[in-house]
Amino acid sequence: MAEKPYTANDVAAIDAAKFQPLQKNTNEEREAIATPSLTFFQDSWRRLKKNKAAVFSIILLLIIIAISIITIFVSPHDPTAQNVTFTNLPPKIPGININGLNGYAMVGGELVDKYAAANVPDGTYFLLGTDGLGRDLLSRLFVGTRISLLIAFIAAMLDIIFGVTYGLISGLLGGRIDNVMQRFLEILSGIPNLVVMILMLVVFEPGIFSIVAAMAITNWIPMARIVRAQTMKLKDQEFVLAATTLGESRLKIAMKHVLPNISSVIIVQMMFSIPSAIFFEAFLSFIGLGLKPPSASLGMLLSDGYKTFLFLPYQMWVPAVTLSVIMIGFNLLADGLRDAFDPKMKE
Repeated sequence: MAEKPYTANDVAAIDAAKFQPLQKNTNEEREAIATPSLTFFQDSWRRLKKNKAAVFSIILLLIIIAISIITIFVSPHDPTAQNVTFTNLPPKIPGININGLNGYAMVGGELVDKYAAANVPDGTYFLLGTDGLGRDLLSRLFVGTRISLLIAFIAAMLDIIFGVTYGLISGLLGGRIDNVMQRFLEILSGIPNLVVMILMLVVFEPGIFSIVAAMAITNWIPMARIVRAQTMKLKDQEFVLAATTLGESRLKIAMKHVLPNISSVIIVQMMFSIPSAIFFEAFLSFIGLGLKPPSASLGMLLSDGYKTFLFLPYQMWVPAVTLSVIMIGFNLLADGLRDAFDPKMKE
């Protein structure tokens, strides 16, 4: 049976209070943008904050860098002061009565208070102990961390200056010039870093300058190759071709169009190069080709602690743990930045 159609009287009988008319701005509200507009780096920072390991690494590295800077002006002891009566003292932390952290050590099978035996004045503590020359290990650890970070950041700046410039020129010019520049890179990359370092020591004295000079010769090559590849990928894009058609110089195209679009790749590669530079400096100092005493670095502290590791293991464990923490922190941060800058990463 067919339903009875509604009539005008039925419609009039409907309670009008049950219905609310649409607002005039309903369409505008529906079309309005609910979330704020974000730039590329703002969106990348939003992604990075979701990576807990990267955020923890940022906080940890900032604390280490801040301590390294503050201890330039405030240090527990003079890192270069030698005192032969205080040699090889174990760590002693006030308020902690745990063997190994209270100034006691095993001597001839007996637990001996090394601080009392060395007539250390009351109120004098060496939180990480002393080395074979009576120098405070904590103060030298601060200095060594600062020098290692300084060398690493200088190496990162060299990567940006040489690697980015070389890669941009090679990628934008292309053709025969690019071919010649890449063959030159292959020649440089075939020279081992250790050989370069030995040659630097022939010309210069061991020190920060010789280490940085060795890094400046070969360590920027990976950055140059990555920048070249990204530049060649972008130079055929429409916005670069349009700028070329409008008469923009290659310098302006590189600075205004190519470089901003590959900045994320440069930052990630720079973050990966920092732990590599720290390890390179530590390796050179460990084998005796790095800094010279009384300067200190993490590699030198490892080298000194290695000599007495069987009897005084804390002298090697402390710089080894510090070096490991710094390298892991930079690697986790670089990995987080790589994921954050990747626009195709799944949320």
